[in-house]
Amino acid sequence: MSKLAGVRRLILLRHGQTEWNATDRMQGQIDTELSEVGRRQAKDCAPEMASSDVIAIIASDLRRAHDTALCVGEHAGLSVVTDTRLRETDLGQWEGLTHHEVDAISPGARKQWRLDATFTPPGGESKLQVGARALPLVQELLTERTDWPGRTIILVAHGGLIAALTAALLELPPVNWPALGGLANTSWVQLTSHGPSIDRPGWRLDVWNALAKVAPDVL
Repeated sequence: MSKLAGVRRLILLRHGQTEWNATDRMQGQIDTELSEVGRRQAKDCAPEMASSDVIAIIASDLRRAHDTALCVGEHAGLSVVTDTRLRETDLGQWEGLTHHEVDAISPGARKQWRLDATFTPPGGESKLQVGARALPLVQELLTERTDWPGRTIILVAHGGLIAALTAALLELPPVNWPALGGLANTSWVQLTSHGPSIDRPGWRLDVWNALAKVAPDVL
């Protein structure tokens, strides 16, 4: 028997590029669509993501993530389930603004947001709140998907959500959350759960920002 037979593999895939990504505009929970480049990225990454051991694909209901997930599902022969808990960070009053516009209105605020998991954009939510929102989904999967050990579940979501969920699963102290930098479009993260129990899943971070350049918003 393989030593990984009882290991649960979790892949977190960021959506393809949108026009807003390309122009450094803050999307948050605004429901933008994939650009032509983003659609090509989704198709290109799908064959590698759709390995034979994938048992479920769950996506944010925002179109950029859902459409990316559909490409993976087509290759894997699986339907895509959506879950609103996988939506991107609510950026409040920053949504729709470019990075330069936010910097002009609130100098230094975006840097503080990147470095402080407790910082909340005006009218939005903090990284800690995002992680707390998404964590129950994985906990439910641990309980409900008895076929998960030795197999893979893919969550298709957003850069901020993926970083926050990863930090929450690893139980990182908030001061260490910024160690997980930004993700490029259609890059992915892998975590594995090694037990000893569902209540103590023992998550490990195996892969971060794979198949991608460093995201420009963390430079």
